[in-house]
Amino acid sequence: MQINHTPATLRTESISVSYGAAPVVIDADIELLPGGVTALIGPNGSGKSTLLRGICRLAQTRGQVTLDGSDSAALSPRAFARRLTILAQQRPTPGGLTVTEVVELGRHPHRRRFSRTDDASRRAVQRAIELTGLEELAHRPVTELSGGQLQRVWLATCLAQETDVLLLDEPTTFLDLKHQMSLLDLIRDLADTHGLTIGVVLHDLEQAADIADRVILVAEGRITATGTPAEVMTAERLSGTFGVDIQVTELPFGGLAVRAQRAGRRGAAGQLTEPALLSA
Repeated sequence: MQINHTPATLRTESISVSYGAAPVVIDADIELLPGGVTALIGPNGSGKSTLLRGICRLAQTRGQVTLDGSDSAALSPRAFARRLTILAQQRPTPGGLTVTEVVELGRHPHRRRFSRTDDASRRAVQRAIELTGLEELAHRPVTELSGGQLQRVWLATCLAQETDVLLLDEPTTFLDLKHQMSLLDLIRDLADTHGLTIGVVLHDLEQAADIADRVILVAEGRITATGTPAEVMTAERLSGTFGVDIQVTELPFGGLAVRAQRAGRRGAAGQLTEPALLSA
């Protein structure tokens, strides 16, 4: 059940992204590699989602985005959509369509105008539905789905597009813990087994440390650190970036435990209690 795509390296060179006259991302240089997962982390409003939107031509952008060394600006919108897709935070729910019909929308860049669905498109849609575990919901109207189920439908739509690069903006939003873990496992498998080039914005720092080969830390519109999770996600750097006391512990079986420590509460007698450890 292999996804049809060509391994691709995505790079940005001094890319700046603006909304109107106000720059949100400033001179960002990033690299996403085939078969790798790169997590973008940082405080709210730091520019993570805006950076993805700039890469995808969804915001006013200065600088260069390359795919395997070639300037992506030379690609037509249809050709660009065959190479790169994004799972955005929010999409309008289309009324009157089933899950399968929504997933079929991902095939639009591969179709000629007025052409019928071909065998390749049917296979791509079926693969995407199976990969995201939507078989039992395939014929349900999307308006009857939960937020988490609808999130999987949109991911399936991206997979049906069969692009080389997959960008995901907070993909675990609306998902319960079980489906968060399932989705993160799928993202890791899409890189390891299918060789996709993946960039993902995550707010959960432990999830980022667990899933990513490389981490990009964004603060106030600038890239402040890039490297492996252990290199980037130090207690000192995270505490300074997020403005709270963050503790980072290497786990014996691999990965990092990341906790934000809040100020202690006053007990009934007014004594300061021990600080609580919270997920950052």
